[in-house]
Amino acid sequence: MRFAGKAKMGFFPLPVLEAERIRALLEFPEKPCAAIDPCVGDGVAFAAVTDAASVLRYGIELDSYRAEQARERVPNTLHGNALESHCAVETCSLLYLNPPYDHELGPGHNQRMEQVFLSHTYRWLKPGGVLVLVIPVERLAECGGILASHFRDARVYRLTESVCMRYRQIALLAVRRNRREHERLQDSDITRARLWYNRFARGTNLSPELQTEADVRYQVPESGPLHIVYRGMPLDEVEDLLPKSPAYRQASRLLFALEPSPVGCPLTHLHAGHTALLAVGGLLNGIFGSAEDRHIATWSSVKVVDKTTEEDEQGVITIREKERFSNELTLVYATGRVAGLK
Repeated sequence: MRFAGKAKMGFFPLPVLEAERIRALLEFPEKPCAAIDPCVGDGVAFAAVTDAASVLRYGIELDSYRAEQARERVPNTLHGNALESHCAVETCSLLYLNPPYDHELGPGHNQRMEQVFLSHTYRWLKPGGVLVLVIPVERLAECGGILASHFRDARVYRLTESVCMRYRQIALLAVRRNRREHERLQDSDITRARLWYNRFARGTNLSPELQTEADVRYQVPESGPLHIVYRGMPLDEVEDLLPKSPAYRQASRLLFALEPSPVGCPLTHLHAGHTALLAVGGLLNGIFGSAEDRHIATWSSVKVVDKTTEEDEQGVITIREKERFSNELTLVYATGRVAGLK
């Protein structure tokens, strides 16, 4: 995963239009049923997938800010790592899974995160429960073992929104087998199913586009409330308590540079050049003014590229670029107005 993706913790939500198309494939019971999204994000896509249905929605989100956003749509949202969260097996009616698209990092063998999340969460589905899996199509090969052994009536749809096409995303819908169906499976059946998934991953099988009009309906079974337990570290509490620990205070002197705090009165009056040097050095950052003119000021260094164009006698155009650093002042007023000076 690229650095931008890691900064967002692998958060690439499904477009609402695609979520609405998935919703058209699902038929919910009149009585309540439980649905869970282990990577719920801000909850928009999951809410669209379960829209207009009697559903007990549950979500798990690693990022604290997105978890707060998700609680507006999915009240039962747990802040934490889904891989450190546990739910009773065979209790959930619908599992919507759009995991991070990355490799696992650990001391052991590094698997794809799509496979890791599916392996950890598929057991939560009750027999007859519906799986909605949104992953890049080439990752069907890694997930094929679990899908072939534990799921039936699988259908693969190609997502057509621009952001989905960039990652070659597909939506797979399948029904979890019951124990009797699983025991009746033969090795040849599992091998045949895995080859079917591998052909999609290699691009041999062409999956149909996910349309607004449903070509099939997946019946979501009834179920009761879920009980999810988080057994990982309380991330927010650890972050708040860390700066107060003696070890952190000792290490911070080596890891972080001390902020300059100029005090006192200069021996002579400052000239304009002196003030400018103090400002661009960040020593004049702070809060100034009063009433509507009260504002926060901060200086920062920015890279500027100067371009020059030269044309010789033969008509050859040469473009030269020269990088230099400049300074930028940003002012944020109490009224909400933002001003800048470069």
